[in-house]
Amino acid sequence: MYAGLFVKADAVVRKVDAPAVERRDNYVSLAVPAPRLVWAAGTGGKVVQSRDGGKSWVSQPTGTQNNLLGIAAWDAQHAAAVGNLGTIIVTADGGNTWTEAKAPESSNPNKLFRVRIFDGVAWAVGEFGALLRSADQGITWSRALPEKDRAWNDVFFLGRHGWLVGEFGTVMKTADGGETWNEVESPNKVSLMSVTFRDAKHGVAVGLSGTVMVSGDGGETWQPAPKATRESLYSVIWDSGDSGDSGRWLAVGDKGVMVTAAAEPGEWKAARISDKDLSWRTQIVKSDDAYYLAGANLAVLENDRLAIAGQAAK
Repeated sequence: MYAGLFVKADAVVRKVDAPAVERRDNYVSLAVPAPRLVWAAGTGGKVVQSRDGGKSWVSQPTGTQNNLLGIAAWDAQHAAAVGNLGTIIVTADGGNTWTEAKAPESSNPNKLFRVRIFDGVAWAVGEFGALLRSADQGITWSRALPEKDRAWNDVFFLGRHGWLVGEFGTVMKTADGGETWNEVESPNKVSLMSVTFRDAKHGVAVGLSGTVMVSGDGGETWQPAPKATRESLYSVIWDSGDSGDSGRWLAVGDKGVMVTAAAEPGEWKAARISDKDLSWRTQIVKSDDAYYLAGANLAVLENDRLAIAGQAAK
């Protein structure tokens, strides 16, 4: 009785950390600099990292709340992420600390949509003709094209040859490492969201409303491919396949759609990534035998099974 009346138990308050990946988060970009090592960037300035191929994730404080729309990595220690209001953040210690890098001055909002790394050089693209370049692992950035009232959505390089795609189907090409750029005529006027080349001649660009454009002459000319879907496509890759495999083109986009084509893309076929998942996808990256997917959620497609972060495999 004495204990019950006079000895009061101390309240123990335990802090419950929020999971690194929550359902409300959208992680729209991925970087996989080494097998099983994955970075993802998304809304609210969030960056998460996995060291086990997407089975578990840890948060990395970035110091910004601006939405991050693109991330790329030089290696396991060095990475850069870009996003709204011209935000550029970089890390040199595997993401333990992120610091803001200064973008070139502009009177425009300069939302940055994507950052990619080729031969050690980082390229960021975005609104108002933003094409930024960094040759020192993201510490400093310079403008590679003058500002203009149109958006660039993606950039791709093979050696000194590079291609830009963007708003209203605009395409530009460089043959000198990005020192000069020339606009390419195209019959397409639908915005292109992603571009990649499998060699110096053969490239594919994808965009809104299921648009697929194909080039067989290094991007000098482009032809539309027959539509396999009406869903918008946001990311395309060339998957060289296993040794001896002829490889395939692969693109993802709205409502869980994935479209594929053989090396010579005469016919594109559309299918769902998973019959149980209709999530929109903004990026796909392949590493070893796994495909990593960003968008409405983070997912890994491996051995025909889709594992969504925080959910059971489908």
